[in-house]
Amino acid sequence: MKSNKHTIARDISWLAFNARVLQEAQDPKNHPFDRLRFIGIFSNNLDEFFRVRVATLNRMVRLGKSAKVHLEQNPDKILARIQQLVMHQQTIFDEIFSEIIEVLQGKNIYIKTERHLTKEQKDFVTNYFNEKVRTQIIPLMIESIPQAPLLRDKSIYLACVLGNTNNPMLQRYALIEIPTRVLPRFIIMPSKRGQHDIILLEDIIRYNLPHLFAPFGFNRFLGYIIKVTRDAELDIDNDINTSVIDKIEKGLKNRKRGRATRFVFDRNIDAGLLDYLIKRLSLSKKDNLIPGSRIHNFKDFMDFPDSVFDDLKPRPRAFVHPLLHQPCRIMEVMEQRDIMLNFPYHSFDPVIDLLREAAIDPFVLSIKITCYRLAKDSKIINALVNAVRNGKEVTVVLELRARFDEEANLEWKARLEEEGVKVFIGLPDMKVHAKLCVIKKREFKKIRQYAFISTGNFNENTARYYGDHCLLTTNRLIIADINRIFTFMEGATHNFAQLAKCKALPVSPVNMRQYFIDLIDKEIKAARKKQPAGITLKLNSLVDEILINKLYDAAKAGVDVRLIVRGSSCAYTSQKAFKKPIQAISIIDEYLEHARVFVFHNGGQPKVFISSADWMVRNLDHRIETACPVLDKDIQQELIHILNIQLSGNVKARILDNEQKNEYVARKKGEPTVRSQLAIYEFLRRKKYTG
Repeated sequence: MKSNKHTIARDISWLAFNARVLQEAQDPKNHPFDRLRFIGIFSNNLDEFFRVRVATLNRMVRLGKSAKVHLEQNPDKILARIQQLVMHQQTIFDEIFSEIIEVLQGKNIYIKTERHLTKEQKDFVTNYFNEKVRTQIIPLMIESIPQAPLLRDKSIYLACVLGNTNNPMLQRYALIEIPTRVLPRFIIMPSKRGQHDIILLEDIIRYNLPHLFAPFGFNRFLGYIIKVTRDAELDIDNDINTSVIDKIEKGLKNRKRGRATRFVFDRNIDAGLLDYLIKRLSLSKKDNLIPGSRIHNFKDFMDFPDSVFDDLKPRPRAFVHPLLHQPCRIMEVMEQRDIMLNFPYHSFDPVIDLLREAAIDPFVLSIKITCYRLAKDSKIINALVNAVRNGKEVTVVLELRARFDEEANLEWKARLEEEGVKVFIGLPDMKVHAKLCVIKKREFKKIRQYAFISTGNFNENTARYYGDHCLLTTNRLIIADINRIFTFMEGATHNFAQLAKCKALPVSPVNMRQYFIDLIDKEIKAARKKQPAGITLKLNSLVDEILINKLYDAAKAGVDVRLIVRGSSCAYTSQKAFKKPIQAISIIDEYLEHARVFVFHNGGQPKVFISSADWMVRNLDHRIETACPVLDKDIQQELIHILNIQLSGNVKARILDNEQKNEYVARKKGEPTVRSQLAIYEFLRRKKYTG
């Protein structure tokens, strides 16, 4: 099916998404702690964008004409537009940060530099440097090093000019990596009563530059923060004699030496030093040279100390699903009915409790699970290890190529195999992104099976702030398909015909796109017959042009199409040919909207699905993904009600229009105020369950 290119460029749409994050940092109604957190999220998002997307476009530029055929766009033009938008956002960012600093000062919270310290604070900073920092840093005298130093991605550096006021010929350049991997970025200093003074780690180093360099004859010291963002794609070759693990390890080493995709520097940097660094690091104007403020790596503001705020209200606490309060046998509850856990409103604990129950239940034979991103001290892994120690057969399909989690997953692989877990590492050319688990039990010669399937990772840490859904079920058709998927992933040949046998679950890359095309076509036929027709989709990203064009067909036929898209949304929402415009919103709030939910009117008998897959080419063609039908009528209505709450939001919802201007949904006269995440929390907290 040929694309007609009537879509918004993915990278431009992504920058519009990150602008929505910046809006949250700008919103004065948000607590300054949350505004700082959104500053950090915006910065972290942008870093990853340059590591991955800009790096990919740079590769396309190097490919030349063949890249234009592949992209059907000119990568040079996209990069130029990205540079323009990023510079514009940087200007807004600087203004917002200055405003937040003023708000903090109004609360007697001050971020102090090395130039504005009291006598007591100077002594504190000197002692802190000598006790904690000095042994963690090694200055690089870069003019003396034959080969340019490799600046690490995700790190910031203090680029120093060292001189002597009595000897102009004595000038040198030095680089110091700020050791934020081992020390906190923000240090609370002794302060006046009722006041909180904070200094950044790099400013402690700035203050102590004389202690480092004065013995070498310098008495003039200037320091400017710089950072490099590198290509994060793993350059893994296709040598069939190399194991996947060796390829991953090789790729991780290549990542550290990846091409620079962005060089950010203090706009007040010494001109000679900047020129020297650009030449020495072999950078060019195409490498996105971005002047910024004194502070970089704002991602660390996600960890700004909350102890300095006296008025910070705690988040609403997650609560255990009413049917799963301990003590109870979760598998017995599942035998009675399906259960949907809605994170982060519901606690993640029942997922861990279920695995613990399976680990000690003498009748449980086996556990099979997919793992993509795990918590640092994963309780999921602990439960699986305990299951092996209790004699269960445990199989883990571990995706080693979960971006930026590759090293952690290699370590998990080693630990699991040491404990006797069967570990499969997925397919050579395809990530396993499906979130599946099946537990097999034999009780009195009868086999029973229990499964859970999720839109998000089995990660107890991210489940506290990622909005996801996890279905606990004993449905035989669904479990039969989950077993087919595990059989496929455990097989030596990975025969996709096995996946095609799935009857209840659409599976990528076999049939998911076509499955949903067929459901959209059914709604189109109903609309053309003047019958009620509707499609509601919640996604992280809507990028796949084939499915977007099919949604256009639905809008032309008069189908009610409603979209909730957190990130990139490449669909135009209004065209002359549409009988009804597409209603599309994006929600950016305290929790990250991560779930994928699809609802089709289906003649008044809704078809409802949860999924691990966004509507992107990578999810539909290059990953193992599933979508799971929600068959329980009560849970269907629960999900539909949650989507309707989100679509009625008028506090944190933005309109996704053709220009992606990110205008907030306006509250109509007499309409109640709806902040959807708070409304969903209250809906679920008050919900009663019967049976």
